[in-house]
Amino acid sequence: MRELQSYVHYLTVEKGLSNNTLKNYRHDLNAYVEFLKTIGIPDLTHVTENDITAYIKTLKAKGLQPSTVNRALSSIRGFHAYLFEEERGRSNPVELVDSPKMSRKLPETLSVEEVVHLIESVPVDEKGLWIRNRAMLECLYATGMRVSELISLTRQQLLSQEGLIRIRGKGSKERIVPIGRIALKWIKRYATEVRPGLAQRKLGQDTVFLNRRGTSMSRMSVWNILQDAAQQSGLTKRIYPHMLRHSFATHLLEAGADLRAVQELLGHADISTTQIYTHVDRTYLKQIHKQYHPRP
Repeated sequence: MRELQSYVHYLTVEKGLSNNTLKNYRHDLNAYVEFLKTIGIPDLTHVTENDITAYIKTLKAKGLQPSTVNRALSSIRGFHAYLFEEERGRSNPVELVDSPKMSRKLPETLSVEEVVHLIESVPVDEKGLWIRNRAMLECLYATGMRVSELISLTRQQLLSQEGLIRIRGKGSKERIVPIGRIALKWIKRYATEVRPGLAQRKLGQDTVFLNRRGTSMSRMSVWNILQDAAQQSGLTKRIYPHMLRHSFATHLLEAGADLRAVQELLGHADISTTQIYTHVDRTYLKQIHKQYHPRP
């Protein structure tokens, strides 16, 4: 379809979207256009709000997740908005179509005691790599950084004297985050005792955390390190790296931290993303009330 090709070209040239994002748009819009053909819509100028609503219902009937349906609708919204602005449509039929409501899944967290036990359970090895592993887990929990931010961390980003880390997040946005003395102690120990041996080939250049080959760690390596610690700790919960980020945010709010401060520490562009942690906090408060109030 000529209009679809024109829109994809617009997204590529003017919006500069990535290949992966463009692939998603093409997939969503090709499926949408095929649906229109099956219900006898001759061209896009004849599409109505009811046609789009009918398409959304077919996606739901297939059992697709609300997030997937919302992504498809978002693609359709952008497409029709483009056509209307380019005067290739008499109106924008998607304007009044409501997005499916999404139930927000509460993030899984660990208690403070469980986090400490997990981190202290990093298996010890003769080569001293356990010091690196311990430093990495301490860093994840102390700063709430993402695994992608951890494995790309450079020595220039460590502001040890000030007790800060300059983190490069999504979209290359930077934020300054304090790091606790315990995590800093382990990072310094790793930098002194372990990293020089790993950095002999100088393949990792200034990357802080290096693997045995002297190159940057991978996400899977961090996942494996965490699984080893979880198994050693005896924790029965499903443990994954992002759980330390969730726990970091939840523990700060439980201790009385301001929501906007936590937003800045996590690097969230929208505070609504951070607000999900307040639901975790409310659950905690309800548990405390039920446990200690004389008339629960």
